[in-house]
Amino acid sequence: MPVPASGTARLLAGGHGGPGALRPMVDTVLDALAHGAADRGGPLPSGGPAAVARRIRDAARPLIPDEGEGPDHALRTLVRALAYGAADPADPRCTAHLHCPPLAVATAADLAVSALNPSLDSWDQAPAACALEALTCRALAELVHPHGPAPDALVTTGGTESNHLALLFAREQARARDAARPHDTAHPHETAHPRDTAHPHDTAPTHDTVPARETAHAPDAAPAARGAAPGVRGAGPRRMGGPGTLRVVCGGNAHHSIHRAAWLLGLPAPHTLPTPTGVLDPAALHTALDRLPDAPTLVVATAGTTDTGAIDPLPEIADVCDHHAATLHIDAAYGAPLLFSDTLHKRLHGLDRAHTVALDLHKLGWQPVAAGLLAVPDGAALAPLAHRADYLNADDDTEAGLPDLLGRSLRTSRRPDIFKIAVTLRALGRRGLGDLVDHVCAAAQHLADLIETRPGLQLYARPTLSTVLFRPTGAGPAAVAALRRRLLHHGAAVLGRATTPEGLWLKATVLNPHIQPGDLRGLLELVEGNTTP
Repeated sequence: MPVPASGTARLLAGGHGGPGALRPMVDTVLDALAHGAADRGGPLPSGGPAAVARRIRDAARPLIPDEGEGPDHALRTLVRALAYGAADPADPRCTAHLHCPPLAVATAADLAVSALNPSLDSWDQAPAACALEALTCRALAELVHPHGPAPDALVTTGGTESNHLALLFAREQARARDAARPHDTAHPHETAHPRDTAHPHDTAPTHDTVPARETAHAPDAAPAARGAAPGVRGAGPRRMGGPGTLRVVCGGNAHHSIHRAAWLLGLPAPHTLPTPTGVLDPAALHTALDRLPDAPTLVVATAGTTDTGAIDPLPEIADVCDHHAATLHIDAAYGAPLLFSDTLHKRLHGLDRAHTVALDLHKLGWQPVAAGLLAVPDGAALAPLAHRADYLNADDDTEAGLPDLLGRSLRTSRRPDIFKIAVTLRALGRRGLGDLVDHVCAAAQHLADLIETRPGLQLYARPTLSTVLFRPTGAGPAAVAALRRRLLHHGAAVLGRATTPEGLWLKATVLNPHIQPGDLRGLLELVEGNTTP
């Protein structure tokens, strides 16, 4: 019987000895985090990419030594270097992205997951996590779809994966309908939908842009268009185009992942409508759907755009989709947590009419990455993910009552990211999370107020969520970009950038629930002090 190498008995995080092994290491990590943050002294390190890379390179050498130096030294050295080189979203001057400071309770919960290491690809690897995921997914889906017949949700890595799944489900629905129709009769989408009554937008002025001819993505870059691997249950080869091919229609404000998902799934490039006002215009959508050739259609609306936080007019878009028999997906990765707020949830009126909804809790939910979900009003809609691998979900095991988890994700090995979410929901409750949402949205309004009082700064628009666009008055794109990079290089502030029809803007995304008015004033003073004439 092999004898464990010396010193390894106390290195495992699990088992009876795990807590004892972890406790001193956690203390080392916390100490190194504090020292690294003190070394940094601001929202991010100064000196730019080269300086950070040099410091990490020095701290990491030798990266793979012949003999290890022990956990204490390795953790102390590398955690301190990591903390020094971090962009800290808990610093009030770090406001560039939808990148939140995680709650301490969620981070502590994540430690338990790392120690136990469940994997949600089979019940025998994650018995408790499996049950908790099912309960929490249903509870969150019921917030999104309170009137759905059987609301459910899938846990994802974020909005990108959620959007990918939404397009996949819509594609499979279109294929199933195409396969079920009699092939000796006209396809139901080859003639116009009957319209017994006029649509509210029928008399709206025609949009200036005539819908462009749809083109397919390059076949060589469309792996989903090829046949499935031998022995794997799934769709076979499909041509792009044809009666059963899904068409995706979205606004120019839609997240870039919509276009990437269409490419990955072998779909035609999304038909993208201009959004000069920052939101998808229902009248323009209605006109486009009238003019485009009839085909199974997925409309993508957005509740919280990345650039401005704008929310599309969801009820009106849902009306247009109903009129044209189109499927509706709403990307609410940013905006969905407004559902926790007693006052702001009204801004999401119409969200429950979507067939699929993407939501992220590592944005306005203060969770460590990743914490995404895709919610549906009826769990039966998730059936296209059904898959069989005998060693994970054999038929006889499923028939004997073991939960089948393989159809809950495109991933196989899967961390129970739902656990930190469940702990947070239990710790803070809906109102506690809603208070955090209210605070950051109010802080964004206050930031906009401050900008409007300063003649040297220009506000783009009043914020809808917690994103504020502004720039030095009269500054052109080159000056705005240079200012942002200058603040980054000096480690003074982390501001984002956003382009609108009016040009380039600085972007402040307020996600820190501890931010105070003085912090906001200080951020604006940094911008004004670094603006070159």
